[in-house]
Amino acid sequence: MNLEVFREYCLAKKGVTEELPFGPDTLVYKVMGKMFALTNFDFERVSLKNIPEKNQELRAEFDAVQPAYHMNKQHWNMVLTNGSVKDTQLREWVDESYDLVIASLTRKTKEELNKL
Repeated sequence: MNLEVFREYCLAKKGVTEELPFGPDTLVYKVMGKMFALTNFDFERVSLKNIPEKNQELRAEFDAVQPAYHMNKQHWNMVLTNGSVKDTQLREWVDESYDLVIASLTRKTKEELNKL
């Protein structure tokens, strides 16, 4: 996967915006204003959210999955995009992060998302 494919995959999801809140080097993907993915323009790594237990399992199973830099280490993983993780796996983790964030939205915000 490359940056453009990753961007298109994230932006195709309902309610997603791409922003640069941390400066010009970090792309942030949000659903209804809540972050679910971050990457840099070099696409060296991607940070994704998941539940703490799943994050521990992924870190134990995949060398390319580590605690996310500058993020809550329990809730965020950094995935090195060095080719050791298959594109299908990365997409699955993006989906899980997106779904987890949607699950945490208020009922009102979920209703707004459903209207999009």
